[in-house]
Amino acid sequence: MTDSGAGKRHWAPGDHILWRYRDNVPAGGNGRIHICRPVTVVQDTDDLLAVWMAPGTECVKPVLADGTPVHEEPLATRYTAPRTTVRSRWFGSGVLKLARPGEPWSVWLFWDGGWQFRSWYVNLEEPRTRWPGGIDSEDHFLDISVYPDRSWQWRDEDEFAQAQRVGLMGPGQARRVREAGRAALDVIGSWGPPFSDGWEDWRPDPRWPVPTLPDDWDRTSAHMPS
Repeated sequence: MTDSGAGKRHWAPGDHILWRYRDNVPAGGNGRIHICRPVTVVQDTDDLLAVWMAPGTECVKPVLADGTPVHEEPLATRYTAPRTTVRSRWFGSGVLKLARPGEPWSVWLFWDGGWQFRSWYVNLEEPRTRWPGGIDSEDHFLDISVYPDRSWQWRDEDEFAQAQRVGLMGPGQARRVREAGRAALDVIGSWGPPFSDGWEDWRPDPRWPVPTLPDDWDRTSAHMPS
């Protein structure tokens, strides 16, 4: 099941879950988990899932087969060069992630040192699928940065176009992603939730431990019962 719908089992504040993304594959395929981030639940209701990824969290990320960071590969071969995954620490400030049921995006909040709020980041993605240990999604390449003065800009349009050129996203899906982006811009333009909810003033409980990355981080998910 997706993360929409009443009656689902909720996680409690302080619970540790996994926020994961499948690899992008041509239409009809089933990608493997290639991004896994242990997070702490801040809030989980029928209206919103909020989680905190603490600084220093051990995560899983994709790299090229020789260990080169993906972003260092030229765009023309970035999505066709062989890849693997590695464990890596999340350095810098932590990230608060907000996801509303059924929306094809999540909103991430970033701070600089001293809790100076930097920006919101709208990550366009497949509506999340819940399972007992966390949520799974698939990234849709295109993103939007939103700043404290309410200005915004598209991000990663070059990667979005390249994903289409190499067949990771067909015309129909690309059109739906653009529509999702425009819907997100409508929310930004009206300054609706979660931008209007004051999350930039939120702070994590200092007693929360940093979640650990389990050995079976890529285990097959069993969908949560409705």
